[in-house]
Amino acid sequence: MAGTERANIRRGLRVSIVMKEDQRTGKLTEGIVEAILTNSPIHTHGIKVRLESGQVGRVKKITAAR
Repeated sequence: MAGTERANIRRGLRVSIVMKEDQRTGKLTEGIVEAILTNSPIHTHGIKVRLESGQVGRVKKITAAR
């Protein structure tokens, strides 16, 4: 599933995101989606989410459902 489509992302999914400060290196952070922050149905760089840990970034990979 693509992290660029809002329809593929929901609360409770385990995802890998890239945070703003890690965009140059591409370092991924894994966690559980708490909130979806992007309103548009598609975003080319990934849908922006907030993880349960409070970290915010764009979804690069959907790992698994909770």
